Amino acid sequence: MSTQFDLILLAAQRAGTTNPLAEAHGVSHKCLVPIVGEPLIARTLASVTSHSGCRAVYILIEPDGEAAVREVAERFASEDRPVHFIASDSNIAGSVLLGCEQGDAPFVITTADNVLIKQDSIDGVMNTMAAGADAVAALANKDDVRSVHLAAQRFFYEFRDNGYANCNLYGIADRQALNAVEIFREGGQFMNHPRRLVNAFGLFNILLMRFGWVSIDDAFRRMSKRFGIDIRRAPISDGTQAIDVDNDRTYRIVEAILENRVQDLKI
Repeated sequence: MSTQFDLILLAAQRAGTTNPLAEAHGVSHKCLVPIVGEPLIARTLASVTSHSGCRAVYILIEPDGEAAVREVAERFASEDRPVHFIASDSNIAGSVLLGCEQGDAPFVITTADNVLIKQDSIDGVMNTMAAGADAVAALANKDDVRSVHLAAQRFFYEFRDNGYANCNLYGIADRQALNAVEIFREGGQFMNHPRRLVNAFGLFNILLMRFGWVSIDDAFRRMSKRFGIDIRRAPISDGTQAIDVDNDRTYRIVEAILENRVQDLKI
């Protein structure tokens, strides 16, 4: 597999809603909320586009938000690494598919508020695809996330071996693997919307997970069978990778982590 990838960056807001964090900071979109002197999307782009494998960026955003986001994002574009804008779909799956139609596989997919993303995490996703996975989800375990901050995540997916948190970082190896995108057809946010979880994974699989009767890798094997492709997890040992900016609580946690990183660089 190629060591290069196209980035699909999800920056849109939920239709018909005003994001409270954006409103509090006086901006139109959450991805433009400033944190430690930079908009969220700028910090995410800075991390991902500095990865030597990133060959193109596809930003999914509503048409009315494109101009403001373009002003921030275009400074990360170059002749060798163009930044493209695509009008987002009404749901996450549709937006990912639109980005993949324009770009070239393999794809790395993340969100504009994933400002703590590290290149090692991207390498983990790419290496898992290189080992044969069709689709990859990066996950950190509960102990590693809580070691960063006890309030970093309120909920975890509990399995027989441990609890896990989503890192909002995914890989799609080729166009045949796009079946995995259907997992997000109804918008993700599974912990808050159990019906979406049942529709995506099937009731029997959910019961197995709910009562801790399967390990995380057993669950991925069951997902692979359901969707007809090889879906694997990329284990992430850095708990910060499961903390994105969802609300004021996580904003303050991420802000503190970023400020500590800046201080570490000065030492």
